[in-house]
Amino acid sequence: METLFLSCLAFGILFAFVSIVLGDILGSFFDGALDFLSVDGPGIFQPAALAAGITVFGGAGLMLVRYAGFPANITVILALLIAAAASVLMFFLYVKPMRNSEVSSGYSMSELGGAIGEVITSIPAKGCGEVLIRIGAGVTNHTAESYEGMDIPEGSRVVVVEVRPDALAVATMDQRGEM
Repeated sequence: METLFLSCLAFGILFAFVSIVLGDILGSFFDGALDFLSVDGPGIFQPAALAAGITVFGGAGLMLVRYAGFPANITVILALLIAAAASVLMFFLYVKPMRNSEVSSGYSMSELGGAIGEVITSIPAKGCGEVLIRIGAGVTNHTAESYEGMDIPEGSRVVVVEVRPDALAVATMDQRGEM
């Protein structure tokens, strides 16, 4: 029984070492070639939570065998309960908050429809200028043309009315934020 618990504890320590210390080094060395190995399970079945549970199962089982003197079946059940609690704690206190904190600066051009921006290069009635649009955690600039066919001066607030292949079609907004 001690061999099982010791193996689980060793697996957890090895998993932590490889994922924390070598994860970034190997990931950058192979330039994403190992991305297929990252398996994100649904809900609580995330690799970090499962590895924490296996590690705690090994550690708790080892301590219960050595210091509690319970029968083998009771020791395994208690170690499983402690491991399940550790996995749940790991998921809710670490994995889920980290997943929710991820911010991406990636976007699709189709998402720009309805976005509010500011003209940074004046837009002539017939021609193109440039607008600055805040997307998520960053800003992006795009070529823009007037949807209404009117001059739009630099510094004006605009809304993206249409996303065209060559430029964004924008309309001016008045001081109240209306078109």
